[in-house]
Amino acid sequence: MRGHIDPFRFLATVLAGWANQRQQVALEYLREENRVLREQLGNQRIRFTDDQRIRLAEKAQELGRNALRQIATLVTPETLLAWHRKLVAQKYDGSRYRGPGRPQVMSEIRKLILDMARHNRSWGYTRIQGALKNLGHSVSRGTIDNILKQHGIDSVPERLRKTSWREFLAAHWEMITGADFFTVEVWTCFGLVRFLVFFVIELATRKVHIAGIHRKLDEAWMEQVGRNLVDMEDGFLRGRKYLIHDRDPLFTQSFQQALAAAGVKAVKLPPRSPNLNAYAERFVRTIKESCLDRIIIFGEQGLRRAISEVVTHYHFERNHQGLGNQLVLSSAQVNSTGAVRRRGRLGGLLNYYHREAA
Repeated sequence: MRGHIDPFRFLATVLAGWANQRQQVALEYLREENRVLREQLGNQRIRFTDDQRIRLAEKAQELGRNALRQIATLVTPETLLAWHRKLVAQKYDGSRYRGPGRPQVMSEIRKLILDMARHNRSWGYTRIQGALKNLGHSVSRGTIDNILKQHGIDSVPERLRKTSWREFLAAHWEMITGADFFTVEVWTCFGLVRFLVFFVIELATRKVHIAGIHRKLDEAWMEQVGRNLVDMEDGFLRGRKYLIHDRDPLFTQSFQQALAAAGVKAVKLPPRSPNLNAYAERFVRTIKESCLDRIIIFGEQGLRRAISEVVTHYHFERNHQGLGNQLVLSSAQVNSTGAVRRRGRLGGLLNYYHREAA
């Protein structure tokens, strides 16, 4: 019959309406509860954990933007959906499975490139590339260029125009000597007088020559010392090509000309660079600490005798760490059987132990 109503369908409709009404009431209660919570918090920002964001984002995706606008009160729908998009992006993010791209040059190769460029001033990128290939490394010219630029190393033309002191010393080591002065206070009949001691040292052997001792050094005296140093018979600078010294005005023009006449070039050190003449500086420290600062010297002859004793000890009786802990000058065979003897200089201030010849 057309007017007949199915009681079961009617009952289901009533129950559904009642359930929907109850659900709306529950939602209204939750929304009101969230409003009260926000009022309690005031302007304080709510901070969510990652787990809370995930849970809210999953639920938000099921509801959709329109439904969220009606019920979401703690977080805006846009924020919830942004969290969801972030979860999707993380799910399909494959960056952790990808390699690092073009691998960086190994530290060993980088070190080789820098070493080759620094020790071979005329080597360009292609020459370095070939040298690396000989060692089993295949490196592009661009990589070599980048590495050198990162460490402030110029291109070949620039490197050829610049010569460091280290390179200069290494290339001419056997032909270089260094010169310097030091002062000593001496008691004389006129009271305390300052004497200047001028010396020259061979860098390769550490052999020292006292070129002169005087109270007042002038141009004429320095010129004569220069001639003595390059004397054809017994000049200390015979066979040497370079004499490095600081910018002290005592190294006069006439002194340099006397050296140049014999083929020895006087090379001035750069300003404020005493370490470039370190061997001369070290000798001054040695002679003062071991002797001159520990005694009172009377008269010029006393000064000359003290310096002579120290220099003899320095050459024949003092071991030098820079020479492998060996003596500067020694021709005697080491004797391991004779009695041990001590040789003292300057009243035992300087001592040397040796074995008595059999």
